[in-house]
Amino acid sequence: MNAAQRERAALVETLRRVGPDAPTLCAGWTTRDLAAHLVVRERRLDATVGIVIPFLADHTAKVQDQIAQSNSWDDLVELVASGPPLYSPFKLLDPVANIGEMFIHHEDVRRAVDGWQPRELDESTATALTRPLGFVSRMALAKAPVQVVLQTPAGRQIARVGRGEEVTVTGEPQELVLFLAGRDAVQIEFDGAPETFAAVKAARRAL
Repeated sequence: MNAAQRERAALVETLRRVGPDAPTLCAGWTTRDLAAHLVVRERRLDATVGIVIPFLADHTAKVQDQIAQSNSWDDLVELVASGPPLYSPFKLLDPVANIGEMFIHHEDVRRAVDGWQPRELDESTATALTRPLGFVSRMALAKAPVQVVLQTPAGRQIARVGRGEEVTVTGEPQELVLFLAGRDAVQIEFDGAPETFAAVKAARRAL
């Protein structure tokens, strides 16, 4: 079982535990909506593109709502658990394309309630999340008004993006993943003026 599959299994376990009406960090979404989103992404190729192309977002939202309402909670979670079908490009790309997706959405559920704490990840999962951070940071921070340096608490530089005044965001790789994905329920430290931090956050392009 690869890191993406383990994270999918952990997400499914959490979904089953909290039920279909639990909050998430995705604005306006319950866990039922989040599960339906994952099913659309992997199983409805006609609607998947609307996740990233705003022009088609209405169609994607309509399909997602249909899937959310037409399936029982148990069936919906089982569709997530079974992973991408053979016809889905995510079947072949699962180890690369799904580790971030499963981790981020798992934390969307975990961190939507007070008292959350970061999980201690196994080494292979942490490595799989760290590997694409350089590329992801260039996409997510393309419009940042300053030069942003991402680093771990041990001082390891993960990425350097942009130009101008240098500011540093420090956190464990999984916290940097969530920060780049537009989440604010993260444990990071920011070296710079509050207004600069606000500008960097506002410039993030959620993944």
